Amino acid sequence: MLTKLSILFVTFTPLSCHLCRLNGTNNLQRFVTDKTTATMGKLSVFNFISLDGYYKDANNGIDWHQHGQEEGEFSAKNLEHDSILLFGRITYEMMASWWPSQNAIDAMPEIARGMNQAEKIVCTNTLQHTNWQNTRIMSDDIMARIAELKKTSPKNITILGSGNLSTQLAEAGLIDTYQIMIDPVAIGKGTSVFSGIQEHLNLKLSNTRSFKSGTVLLSYKAL
Repeated sequence: MLTKLSILFVTFTPLSCHLCRLNGTNNLQRFVTDKTTATMGKLSVFNFISLDGYYKDANNGIDWHQHGQEEGEFSAKNLEHDSILLFGRITYEMMASWWPSQNAIDAMPEIARGMNQAEKIVCTNTLQHTNWQNTRIMSDDIMARIAELKKTSPKNITILGSGNLSTQLAEAGLIDTYQIMIDPVAIGKGTSVFSGIQEHLNLKLSNTRSFKSGTVLLSYKAL
């Protein structure tokens, strides 16, 4: 449990000076649009997969996932960015059962503190309440509500795990960046990270990182 969950886990110039240099309504409208776009929250997804492309095995397990100190430090650093954490129900319930526990706090205090203090959203039409601190429920028209959240949030948003939710958001064109961590292990059978996707998902590689364990992190931007 320790090694599997720890991984799941950003010059101001006065506005008036810019407005004085704008000529005409079109320029002003374009400036306001650009500023609005710049302040929109970016939506990213983080997941780990096997060499053969599965994020969970045939029994929905993730005990094949390899995770060491270097990956733990990576997770802790990512949590310092103060993103909103977004989950599907199944991943949320797994996380909520672990990170608030004393075992998690004792074993990985920095990551546990980041996970527990972070603002969290669980996307579900079945849960009626949550017990994990700083969590709110998003239900009904979830795609539209996430699109609105991106427009209004001053924070970036990160999906942890949550394969089904990630696939739906990818198809809706709402994900801006993807971080896929590939473990050096093949598991034969399981669920693909984009299982059920109906259209091609074209991405551009933006960064790579390798860990001493042999794990590789691939970062992509949506096209």
